[in-house]
Amino acid sequence: MHPMLNIAVRTVRSAGNLIARNIGRDDAFDVREKGPGDYVTDIDRQCEEMIASALLKSFRTHSVLGEELGEVGSAGAEYQWVIDPLDGTQNFVQGISHVAVSVALRRQGKLEVGVVFNPFLNEMFTAARGEGAMLNGRHIRVSTRDNLQEAIIGTAFPVRHRGRMEAYLKIFGRLINSCADVRRMGAASLDLCYVAAGRLDGYLEQGLMPWDFAAGELILREAGGLITDFTAGEGYSRTGNLVCGNSAILRQLLRLIEPQDLPPELR
Repeated sequence: MHPMLNIAVRTVRSAGNLIARNIGRDDAFDVREKGPGDYVTDIDRQCEEMIASALLKSFRTHSVLGEELGEVGSAGAEYQWVIDPLDGTQNFVQGISHVAVSVALRRQGKLEVGVVFNPFLNEMFTAARGEGAMLNGRHIRVSTRDNLQEAIIGTAFPVRHRGRMEAYLKIFGRLINSCADVRRMGAASLDLCYVAAGRLDGYLEQGLMPWDFAAGELILREAGGLITDFTAGEGYSRTGNLVCGNSAILRQLLRLIEPQDLPPELR
């Protein structure tokens, strides 16, 4: 295993154990609403501090970009870890076990390592650039399905960006009428990994942050998947608006998105 990936896996597993001990125990942690549909708990912060501390202890010249802490470590570092300590916080608070710890490593902006761990299913998705994607040590690949009418697609509604809801519902209406079924599960990192493993045939979401999709993006790409923004470009890294799948499903998903339905920030 890639040496940096090996350390990331150990660190992520420790954070996952903390999450598993506390899921649904709302008497054991505080919950704060950062914005509409956007929550943070004491466990989010504890996991992020645990991960950041462990990574910076092992790699003293690196930096860490986290959802709660912001950027810490060496300013302008060649290597930057991007972490979501608890993806699916609302699921966690409600006692729904579809949550994950997500950690990615970027070298001068290019993704090198990705780890996404669901502690409740003991599923560890991993990837290192150029070495393929794995689930618990076994190689995974995206679905070979090429007909959207037979496909299961993951998505999420833009609850953090309510002003986009009307436009998104037009896209969703076309989607639900064009595919076999839709799943909305509430943890973007796992949704991307499910596409990588062929459990979902495609996925689209708006307004994600780098820590939501960095690790999942690498795992998806290493499993043979493609990812674009809503206009078939590469702007998703800036906007957080992404569509993905194998090449055939991605093309068909993009056809459902009409430019006049997109608000200016998505064009």
